[in-house]
Amino acid sequence: MADRNRPFRLGMHTYTLHFFGLGESWGFGKDYYFEQTMSLYELMDKAVAWELDGLQITKVDLLTTAKEEPFSAENLGKVAQAAKDHGLFLEFNSSFHAGSDSRVNCTVQEALQIGHELGAELVKFSLDILRPRELYGSCMHPEVMRQMAGRYDEFKAAIPLIEEYGMQIAIENHTDTFADEIMWIVEKLNHPLIGTCVDTMNSLQVIEGPYYAMERMLPRAYCCHFSDDIIVVDPLGVHDIGAPHGQGSMDCPGMLAQIREKSPMEKIIFENEIAFKSMDEPIEEARARELQACEESVRYLRDVLKLGVRNR
Repeated sequence: MADRNRPFRLGMHTYTLHFFGLGESWGFGKDYYFEQTMSLYELMDKAVAWELDGLQITKVDLLTTAKEEPFSAENLGKVAQAAKDHGLFLEFNSSFHAGSDSRVNCTVQEALQIGHELGAELVKFSLDILRPRELYGSCMHPEVMRQMAGRYDEFKAAIPLIEEYGMQIAIENHTDTFADEIMWIVEKLNHPLIGTCVDTMNSLQVIEGPYYAMERMLPRAYCCHFSDDIIVVDPLGVHDIGAPHGQGSMDCPGMLAQIREKSPMEKIIFENEIAFKSMDEPIEEARARELQACEESVRYLRDVLKLGVRNR
């Protein structure tokens, strides 16, 4: 039985500030990159000021931490030490074949090595599955399961390295997978260091209810991408639009209660996905709105939901 009163450390996925070139660029086609206008070290300073406990980072965040060889053991060790000096935990976020930003792609072994050199507590993977056009009823579709079997083989081959590093692995219900598919691979791998990353909004992208996805995945969850989007229905269709926590369409206190009740997790990684207001909005204005939304989320998560241990 999970301890319903346990404290949660509060971390942020750097994609929350993707207009600043952090996390992963998304939205304008394959490999269109936003300029990185905030360094990882500057973000660490902000994380301390916001009283966060940690960061989930990607390869993109490491690119400007060294002029040459940002993924060398020496440079990753410097990043690890900087995080330690700031009192921050690190997690590493990796993809196989990201839809927009190929800079975040890694093999399982590469991601594990980077995570190990960073002193990361966990490595999170999205599976980047190509689905058939018809999403409805496509869970466990043969085209999907052929790809899932390949991912299973890659993780299975990496188990000796996972055990050597003693590092948790979390597989996410990204925008291309159903909860039952994630549980299939986790249960087939059947290893105590391999669990799930539950994203509270991604299931909508495959026409799956967030509550069901969380119920299914939380018992094996080592990680959570905690998001709160606004669901909008207008003449252009149905959209989920990124919002500060507490201002979207999700029941954030209810989701947190579900996490407390069903999962063994002791930290929450929050994520915002603020979008452009229009295709011609100046990037400077988008960055200002994104930063404001981030700060509003931090205040809500810390002051209302009482997440984080740094401010206690």
